[in-house]
Amino acid sequence: MDRGVPAFSFVVVAVLALASSVASVNVTTLAFDEGYVPLFGEGNLVRSAGGRSVSLLLNRFSGSGFISKDMYYHGLFSASIKLPSDYTAGVVVAFYTSNGDVFEKNHDELDFEFLGNIRGKEWRVQTNVYGNGSTCRGREERYYLPFDPTADFHRYSILWTAENIIFYIDDTPIREVRRSDAMGGDYPSKPMSLYATIWDASNWATSGGKYKVNYKFGPFVSSFSDLALLGCRLDPIQQVPTTQNGCAAADAELATTGLHVMTPEKRRAMRAFREQYMSYSVCYDRARYPEPLPECDVLESEGKRFRETGHLKFRRHHRRMPRRGRRAVVADANRQPRM
Repeated sequence: MDRGVPAFSFVVVAVLALASSVASVNVTTLAFDEGYVPLFGEGNLVRSAGGRSVSLLLNRFSGSGFISKDMYYHGLFSASIKLPSDYTAGVVVAFYTSNGDVFEKNHDELDFEFLGNIRGKEWRVQTNVYGNGSTCRGREERYYLPFDPTADFHRYSILWTAENIIFYIDDTPIREVRRSDAMGGDYPSKPMSLYATIWDASNWATSGGKYKVNYKFGPFVSSFSDLALLGCRLDPIQQVPTTQNGCAAADAELATTGLHVMTPEKRRAMRAFREQYMSYSVCYDRARYPEPLPECDVLESEGKRFRETGHLKFRRHHRRMPRRGRRAVVADANRQPRM
């Protein structure tokens, strides 16, 4: 090995090489107004000139967000996202499905949550799975990323079918939850909307709330493009679809993407990503769950890296984020898509 090249570079190359061997997330994208509407902080939601991308801003007055026009019973929810740079402690960007506005006491939810950090430290990504209001049985996992998510757009996708849930980053599956009888109602089962938000989570997001949002580094801007929604649109009151409402055709269209099939190549890519970048898994958190949750695939190669709390024993590879001044942050904000 060339001692002049960091070992971390070879880890990234290995993971990306495995990812290149799996099928890409290739679906038809939408203009913002075709599939989404503002959720809150509309003054902080900026559409691009062509309407095919949108930026969400967080400033000292408000965060912002958008929601899909329809609810979906199973589907693919996908977007390319670029995160805010520099000091982002306390900032959370979320890309998720939920029906909490309709089913307040027994909601379902599937999350990508991006957790900001202090200057020079990396963004972390968290995935969550909740079914039937099962927030007391959280199914969180956290990961570092093999790239700088503030330097360019990367695609994040949530696939939800009757049999499995798969989280993708670019073309790499990073987590699969397979439905089982033992999960019962903890598997999401009701129509959900797609949400994207940026907000102030100073009380918990960075080091348990130790580091707060510092608005002198604002506005914090997260941009979304390549927006995609694919699935069965369904009235939440109906809840259970029938063939008459067209879900059979929508499910068949979703199946043609092949994204629900975990081929051997995909499993190798997923395992490589998890072994290098997963920093917490509920499946190895014996403090919370002495017996692993029913959908957990407990692997010796993964498990030996974690403490009884489910957190890493040590971090083998650390990629420091570039230190950037306030002028660079303001310049980035000014380069966001214009009206």
